[in-house]
Amino acid sequence: MVNGAIGVFFDWRTGSKAMNIAFLGLGEMGSGMARNLLKNGHMVTVWNRSPRRAEPLHALGARIATNPAGAAKGAEIAITMLADDVAVESVTLGENGLTAGLAKGAAHVSTSTISVGLSERLTAAHAERGQEFVSATVFGRPDQAQAGKLFVAVAGSPDTVERVRPALDAIGQRSFVIGEVPAQANLLKLAGNFLITCVIESLAEAYALTAKGGIDTRKVHELLTETLFAAPVYRTYGELILAGKFSPAGFKMALGQKDNRLVQLAAEKLKVPLPFAAIVRDRFLAALAHGDEELDWSAIAKRAAEDAGLTQI
Repeated sequence: MVNGAIGVFFDWRTGSKAMNIAFLGLGEMGSGMARNLLKNGHMVTVWNRSPRRAEPLHALGARIATNPAGAAKGAEIAITMLADDVAVESVTLGENGLTAGLAKGAAHVSTSTISVGLSERLTAAHAERGQEFVSATVFGRPDQAQAGKLFVAVAGSPDTVERVRPALDAIGQRSFVIGEVPAQANLLKLAGNFLITCVIESLAEAYALTAKGGIDTRKVHELLTETLFAAPVYRTYGELILAGKFSPAGFKMALGQKDNRLVQLAAEKLKVPLPFAAIVRDRFLAALAHGDEELDWSAIAKRAAEDAGLTQI
């Protein structure tokens, strides 16, 4: 119980504590995450800027709120999965924001990819209101969100992290506790996304090189992903690049460019050079200049092909 207002119960179907949860942000990732919370027996109230996205979840038992404060009222935790800093700050601290409805002692769990600076501001803002803040950033694409197979990097007060664990277990296959400062999870998420873009860029360059040398890039992909680079990120993005399957986007180009900007800001503050991030930055800008903003971020690979004089890798 939080201030005597929030009830929790044990769900005998799942063997874990079911929670009263507010979920805000029902895009491709958020919809799958909220669906898995419901499937695991949690009581879920949802809110989305576009109300129609809440309707399928209402059919599964979710309650629909008309604003973030209403969604957070009576919730033990409020989870946000939103696009960027502007959206997270507005939904959290704006008029009828979730802080207005969240009880003292309740927790805001941010799963969004946001800046380190905003994470620090949210930590302070919630503390002023007697609320808890946890960053639980997620790795995975929409199909993994639907399947409850995300990986979660979580940071915050140990007691609060443990309290929100049943919700994290519902949305992910494994959670990694990074530290006690929420912003640490945000920094790690930005570093992880930076590495993914480096994988995309290096694969595109390697495929362009071997294609120009007359080698079947399918055979290149098969060898690399079954030997030296037998990891999901290489297999997934290698397949997308070779198939030229950049639409529908699992992660839009503009969001990738946003994360590249945020990781460079974090690196600048910490005085850490990231030369590869600058290369990827130019790939993103070129992609946007070519009108690729609605494509998947892996479409930055198109630029490597063009540089090599190829229409397709």
